[in-house]
Amino acid sequence: MKHKSIIVSTVMILFFLGLSAFAWIKPQDDFSQSERRKLSRMPQLSLQSVIKGKYMKDFEDYTLDQFPMRDQFRALKAQVSFNVLRRLDNNDIYISDGYAVKMEYPLNESSVKRAGERFSYVYDKYLKDSGTNVYLSVIPDKNYFTAGKDRLSLDYDRLVSVFKSETEFGQYIDIFDCLGIEDYYRTDTHWRQEKILPVAERLAQAMGTELDLDFEEKTLDRDFYGVYYGQSALPLDSEKISYLTNTLLENAKVFDYQNNREIPVYDMKKAEGKDPYEMFLSGPLSLVTMENPKINNGRELIIFRDSFTSSLAPLLLSGYERITLVDIRYIHPDMVSKYVDFTGSDVLFLYSTSVLNNSETIK
Repeated sequence: MKHKSIIVSTVMILFFLGLSAFAWIKPQDDFSQSERRKLSRMPQLSLQSVIKGKYMKDFEDYTLDQFPMRDQFRALKAQVSFNVLRRLDNNDIYISDGYAVKMEYPLNESSVKRAGERFSYVYDKYLKDSGTNVYLSVIPDKNYFTAGKDRLSLDYDRLVSVFKSETEFGQYIDIFDCLGIEDYYRTDTHWRQEKILPVAERLAQAMGTELDLDFEEKTLDRDFYGVYYGQSALPLDSEKISYLTNTLLENAKVFDYQNNREIPVYDMKKAEGKDPYEMFLSGPLSLVTMENPKINNGRELIIFRDSFTSSLAPLLLSGYERITLVDIRYIHPDMVSKYVDFTGSDVLFLYSTSVLNNSETIK
């Protein structure tokens, strides 16, 4: 018995020594495809970084990110957490009726207030005396639809209340009742474009315009694994991405000011990339315009937005001559006036609850 224990201990020691040695000699990975994020690199050693404790923290992040067979160990940990320890979540992601949901908790009121303050800055700087019609709306995350099922969640009523009190300069448009959890991807944070026509119609009616909602639905051939697939490390089933198109969108002129180029409404190269959701208006860009070649009504919509609006904006184009999308997570508001004339426009601030609750990303 003692002899067997020695053999097992020796094998385990050699195994972990081998992993440690391999960790030092293997090339560093730059990106985790499964988690859709950059991985930590070996930190630079300096006396100052050691004294401040930064080096050891960065080194710990590096070892965790660059550990050999990292994805396999993450998957094993997730299976043990769910199936053995019976935990309800892994990496703050839980499964509800087949949907992977990120636990957004607790409510960070100071973050919501900061978002309101940044939007107020935009209003005071550009909109206050420009004859614009200003609107605001909030996109619920999937956690909203699973609240009350023994899981921690935001107080969404309080979030909206705080947000509205900080942005009294605009008309709030409620879209929560236009959505259900089935309108979102099962493995991703975003909503499905083919499911959000009621949202587009609600926004258009509140802003006083009419939409042509006659679209043809098309589906990508490839399987889609959203961001929660990798983050949860669970063997979730794949799903499909569909998009809505018509002759208007096929002939729309779209310009990406960040890269000074024309782009399509639906970028099929991005559809084949690491995150197929980026096919909608080519993903995270700071400033994009869409021009409607079919009407000349002089109406323009300017949307301050996050990634959810990439799939929504094409559905609104039939009601406007021009739509401008501004993402002030990537461009400072002070730079916007170089490209955008706000005079007489409709302006919509449209953000998801997850961005409002983590508003340090907003410049």
